[in-house]
Amino acid sequence: MTLLLRSNLFVPANRANMVEKAHQIPADVIVLDLEDSVPPGEKEAARGALAGAIASLSAAGKTVQVRVNHLSTGLTRDDLAAAIGPGLSGLIFPKTEAAAEIRELDVMIRYQEVQGQVRPGTNVLFPHIETARGLLRCEEIATASTRIGGMSIGAEDFVADLGVARTNEAREIEYARRVVLHTCIAYGLQPLDVVFPHFQDEAGLIAEARYGKSIGFKGKYVIHPAQVAAVNAVFAPSPEEVELARRTVAAFEDAVAQGRASTQVDGRMVDTPTARRASDVLAYAEAIAARA
Repeated sequence: MTLLLRSNLFVPANRANMVEKAHQIPADVIVLDLEDSVPPGEKEAARGALAGAIASLSAAGKTVQVRVNHLSTGLTRDDLAAAIGPGLSGLIFPKTEAAAEIRELDVMIRYQEVQGQVRPGTNVLFPHIETARGLLRCEEIATASTRIGGMSIGAEDFVADLGVARTNEAREIEYARRVVLHTCIAYGLQPLDVVFPHFQDEAGLIAEARYGKSIGFKGKYVIHPAQVAAVNAVFAPSPEEVELARRTVAAFEDAVAQGRASTQVDGRMVDTPTARRASDVLAYAEAIAARA
């Protein structure tokens, strides 16, 4: 089954009105947030509302994840106890700086899965790199647990760690994005691109999403419902891409049947890697159609 991660919408878990609206938003993933978007005084109330929100959203066919607080806050264990149960598919761990954190978190998650009568390993983990220290340890973090499914950069915290401002050109995070992207590709994980903070700038959002897709990202985090449709469209194969993929797969299968390992489509060579990429495009298009 192809996991759709085009648009990943953060929703503050303490905002009941926003959680309710999330039922109608076509984001591939709803991320109920217990971390930065929830004030300290609201953390407990957000946890209390979590189980009901997860149950309601998952019953509506939504893929639901939760972003927990970092281990250093002392809140993680309670976050996991409130989050893990039927209907939850994954967890985001912010400000990851070391493999040891992931290993400790993995043990905690497994314990809560057993307590909640959830099959161990069900919840996919998405570490977010938000400091220079974390970036230097990106590879060891990526390989610290078999439940890791993808990674991303937390851009606002990352630039704060660098002591610079976030710009529209995003040159200040370009290297970090590439490191996380290439680490994910190397280990078979899903690379997810950063939040675009200017939610009223659709042209800027589309440009950044297109660039991210062009270098290998498979989806993007978003902070506003208005960003979802554009991001979904960018990270979905276009009708032209789907048609080309169909012809590519068909041509390659014909070539193989004739004892050849390559052929051409529209004047471009098609070999095994090209055909594999075309098959991936078709599988992704089918998964999107099934979700609609």
